[in-house]
Amino acid sequence: MEASETKPPKTHPTPRRIVVLNSKGGSGKTTLSTNLAALLSGNHEPTVILDYDKQGSSSYWLKKREPTRAAIPGVEAFRPTPTNMTRSWFLRVPQATRWVILDTPAGLDDQQLRQFVLQADVILIPVMPSPSDIHAVTRFIERLFVAGRVKTTKTRIGIVANRVKLNLDIYRNLRRFLDTLKLPVVAQLHDSHHYVQAAADGMGVTELPSGHNKCDEDEWTRLYAWINDTSTEPTTHQNTCDPVETDADTIAA
Repeated sequence: MEASETKPPKTHPTPRRIVVLNSKGGSGKTTLSTNLAALLSGNHEPTVILDYDKQGSSSYWLKKREPTRAAIPGVEAFRPTPTNMTRSWFLRVPQATRWVILDTPAGLDDQQLRQFVLQADVILIPVMPSPSDIHAVTRFIERLFVAGRVKTTKTRIGIVANRVKLNLDIYRNLRRFLDTLKLPVVAQLHDSHHYVQAAADGMGVTELPSGHNKCDEDEWTRLYAWINDTSTEPTTHQNTCDPVETDADTIAA
């Protein structure tokens, strides 16, 4: 009798890791992490959130998520490793995972920064339009290239302008600053009540009823294309929903 043929075990591609980084608190890392997780999982790309921030905001968002929505497993990575397991086992993700999003804390030291960079396939840096945030992210990007040694990796890095009001002078200052960076601005997230509305229910803004959030969806479509390396747009763009600047805006500026 011939020996039965043994099929090799089914293998799964290694999940890609998106690290959301900014040394300054309140820059929108959790908003970016949770909305991105909702977008990817809604596109049938299994996604896990590793929550490294002791505030646990991503973990809290996951607990509010309705079971009828696309499942997003989460790991409270900010917690100490249980004594009966290794760190790698504690941080394990399901085999079918396509994306792992790391929501990182503020105030990383150089060693912690380097460790996150080493894990990353994609780094997203959210930045708010205030002068203090612009100053902080300038220094952080310098650290990213020096202490994080990002030049020695093949990691893709993108800037996400967060909570922007496109017709205000402060936003124009942000755009001028971002244009000086040799990094692509891959999305401009508007200062929209839709993000508050979605977060309250454990949702992403792209999961809100269609038609109510068209401007927000356009930016997430651009970000999704860039993450998947299919975007052909320039690094700066004018959103189709950008308000037209009026004489009143000019006078107020």
